[in-house]
Amino acid sequence: MPASQSRARARERNNVLNRAEFLSLNQPIKGNQETRSSSRKPGSQSGLAPTQNEGTKERRQSQQLPEEDCMQLNPSFKGIAFNSLLAIDICMSKRLGVCASSASSWGSARSMITLIGITGHGVPWIGGTLICLVKSSTLAGQEVLMNLLLALLLDIMIVAGLQKLAKRRGPYDVHPGLLDYLTMDIYAFPAGHASRAAMVSKFFLNHLVLAIPLRILLVLWAFCVGLSRIMIGRHHITDVLSGFVFGYLQFRLVELLWMSSNTCQMIISIW
Repeated sequence: MPASQSRARARERNNVLNRAEFLSLNQPIKGNQETRSSSRKPGSQSGLAPTQNEGTKERRQSQQLPEEDCMQLNPSFKGIAFNSLLAIDICMSKRLGVCASSASSWGSARSMITLIGITGHGVPWIGGTLICLVKSSTLAGQEVLMNLLLALLLDIMIVAGLQKLAKRRGPYDVHPGLLDYLTMDIYAFPAGHASRAAMVSKFFLNHLVLAIPLRILLVLWAFCVGLSRIMIGRHHITDVLSGFVFGYLQFRLVELLWMSSNTCQMIISIW
């Protein structure tokens, strides 16, 4: 036993790795391990933090995406119907705009169609009503003309306000004329010429004694005025139809606000 122990001790002494200069190679330094471990821990924590943030973002997106997909893939019936009618309205209005420019299929008739539209403009009607009012000598005629003038002024103000709210452009890039700027008839919805033609024709049918052929011609005139505005590319079909509806409603409003003969005479005397 003592001999074997002495031999083992001799081997350890003779081993080169047991010398002092080689101890640093055999035994790792504790400081380096601690710094490495400390440097690894923040890195691992910082690596986990973005993954957790990404996980929460994905969860939120997974909760929100199904609802958005349902809104896009399953729109409401009202939205589908409205968009379909709007597309049909634009398509049909562009097809009927045969006089939108001189290069259109009916470009040679543009001046005549524009003239038909001018017959429904507010400026000629207000001017003609004032001239007739000055030349009128009967109380009944003055009463009718004063209420017609009130109806024309209400039509201009109501249509201008609605157009300012809607701000809808026509199917073609047709710039308004000078008379349109005077009556603030700049936008497309509702059609001011159509509303004025419907209101005037209904007013004449109710307050003037006309023969049946004249009544038919009056209705045809209102229809041609609305159609002319579509043909020159100034309004859509729905703009003209809504103009007819607003014209009838304006007539009903004038009937409610009807001024008596005494009121008309008082206004004329002040004027």
